Amino acid sequence: MFYCRCRFLLFFTLTLLLPGLGWAQQQNPKPLLITVDLKKKAQTINNFGAAGCWYAEGIGKHWPAEKKERIAELLFSREVDAQGNPKGIGLSAWRFNIGGGTAEQGDSSGIRDVNRRVEGFLNNDGSYNWNKQPGQTWFLQKAKQYGVENLIAFANTPPVQYTQNGLGFKTTKDYRSNLQPDKYEAYTNFLAEVLRHYEGKGLGFKYISPVNEPQWDWTGKFGEAKQEGTPWQNPEIARVVRALDNSLTTKKLATQIILPEAAKLTYLYGEKAPAARQTQQFFGKGSPSHLGNLKHVPPLVVGHSYFTDEGDSAIVAVRQQVADTARHYGVRFWQSEYSMLADGFREGTKARRTAMDCGLFLAKLIHQDLTVANAAAWQFWNAFEPGRAEFDTRYYLIALQPNATHTDGNYQQTKNLWALGHYSLFIRPGMHRLNINRSDKLNPVAAAQKVMVSAYTGQKGELVVVAINYEPEARNLQLAAKGMNKGTTYQRYVTTASPDDNLKRYPGGKLNQAISLPPRSITTLVVKD
Repeated sequence: MFYCRCRFLLFFTLTLLLPGLGWAQQQNPKPLLITVDLKKKAQTINNFGAAGCWYAEGIGKHWPAEKKERIAELLFSREVDAQGNPKGIGLSAWRFNIGGGTAEQGDSSGIRDVNRRVEGFLNNDGSYNWNKQPGQTWFLQKAKQYGVENLIAFANTPPVQYTQNGLGFKTTKDYRSNLQPDKYEAYTNFLAEVLRHYEGKGLGFKYISPVNEPQWDWTGKFGEAKQEGTPWQNPEIARVVRALDNSLTTKKLATQIILPEAAKLTYLYGEKAPAARQTQQFFGKGSPSHLGNLKHVPPLVVGHSYFTDEGDSAIVAVRQQVADTARHYGVRFWQSEYSMLADGFREGTKARRTAMDCGLFLAKLIHQDLTVANAAAWQFWNAFEPGRAEFDTRYYLIALQPNATHTDGNYQQTKNLWALGHYSLFIRPGMHRLNINRSDKLNPVAAAQKVMVSAYTGQKGELVVVAINYEPEARNLQLAAKGMNKGTTYQRYVTTASPDDNLKRYPGGKLNQAISLPPRSITTLVVKD
């Protein structure tokens, strides 16, 4: 377990210059002064997480124990090695896909990629087969063993036995749910039964998400469909959530329902579509789709940061709208899926982006979601996918090189993994983000290409300050933490473009001296008062 026995813990995710390593000192000696007050609290942080789609099944079921154990350690561990380096990124949430049964259909599923066909627990006669999805279940068990606090179940489609076309995707582009109109209760009873089964195995889910990205049409040509999925209109979402709330109550489950997993953040407050303005629709008291009075529905809206990452001004503007709308309707906000699906991460260039470029862009999106949109949780899609770790690592934390049957393979850590780890390892559930003051008075747009800073505090005096130096030159930073001794010492953990600098521990120093931040890198300082 990663911990420190001290009165105050200060974790900076900073870009830092380490003396003696040949990093050039910044010519301007005047540091950026960051003032932190532990009493000026913003949102409470619930979790940092990732999803196991689509390759958890093959890895967990078939890969050799040594390899899959190390992958699990990279994702979930909070321990350190003999040199004090973190063994993993300590995720506090793990997302589990409740499959629709397309794997059993084989080629008749109409889904092209065999790895995106997902097994289902429901048999055609209405009974259950709990031997399905063993690979995904293996990762659930490992998450639990490592102490991951939040297990989250989600479904992309109802079971194929309940869909209108008998498939796990749509074949008619009408933006309506593929669920048969008389199967709402059957679908939600199925979800509740899956939750009850896993709770009996000691793997209780804190959250269940019954719909996913309802704005997309999810249609596909038979034999070429990409994955399971179905659209949902707002009244359909309200109906399924009400039915699920009743099913959870009937089965005496405490699991909370999260919704609507909006495909883009803009659908949470705007747009014109059958599944738009979703914060207003589900939490506006005069709305016919109001869900705020249900037992299992927390005051929370959940959306995805895809396709809202093109340019710093747009990134900030969208997230300000999310925060303003959530505040007006008295709800919290989670960012539950993001990877670099669009080309915003290229930031104007057509050239390949290095692993560190991708890691820094990911850190920036996390920072903006937390500090501008006030996200209480941040989850990545996807934990692992086939690819390489050197360039354009846009889709994954861990790059896989599987064999042809996905029963074995190799894997590589990416800078994305450690960039997320600078947040997930140190900012634990229940901590609070803090408001800060910066001496240069830069707004979120201007700071996005320079040094970005955020701060967090825990229940026992911990303080976490996360800063990212986006510039190609070293920068100096000075901290003023009210209530802490200026002579306080710190430990530091560094991620740079160097292959060996992955949240790596380096010798510490004293806070009464300016800290030199290396160009385009990420570091964590653990300060002991």
